[in-house]
Amino acid sequence: MHGTWRSRVRHRPDPGGGAGGSGRTEAAPRVLLVDDENAIRTICRVNLEGDGLAVAEATNGREALERVRERQPEIVLLDVMMPDVDGWEVAEKLAADPATRDIPVVFLSARAAREDRERAQALGAVGYIVKPFDPLKLGGIVREVLDRVRRGEREQLNKELAELE
Repeated sequence: MHGTWRSRVRHRPDPGGGAGGSGRTEAAPRVLLVDDENAIRTICRVNLEGDGLAVAEATNGREALERVRERQPEIVLLDVMMPDVDGWEVAEKLAADPATRDIPVVFLSARAAREDRERAQALGAVGYIVKPFDPLKLGGIVREVLDRVRRGEREQLNKELAELE
């Protein structure tokens, strides 16, 4: 999917029981999903869109860097192992660029070793999801990360990467 955000806008039930905010419409949070495996992108996109998130996709690291600059997503879900430009390098480039360094990155990876989490932490990531994962929980994870980043808990999220087992 190039050039546009895909979103099936669905109104999520208000977890607070509907009090306040009536008549207010919020734009769907923009997620850039980066993975070289079509099946992973598809299952993630379907579940993210089902949770009311707007999703753009990239199939490799070079395309991810282009999409981030074009679209300024609110969060990037980034596979580590990709041909050519891997997720580590993408994260390094995003962190080094003043225009993109504040965009939170959550890694999606089959690599579960402690040193991989530590590397993600060193790159400033705010999350690390090990494949295989429950795609039904992905939207909730994204929303929780975005909420915590907005509340100023980015550093805490980064520190928690070292505590994950």
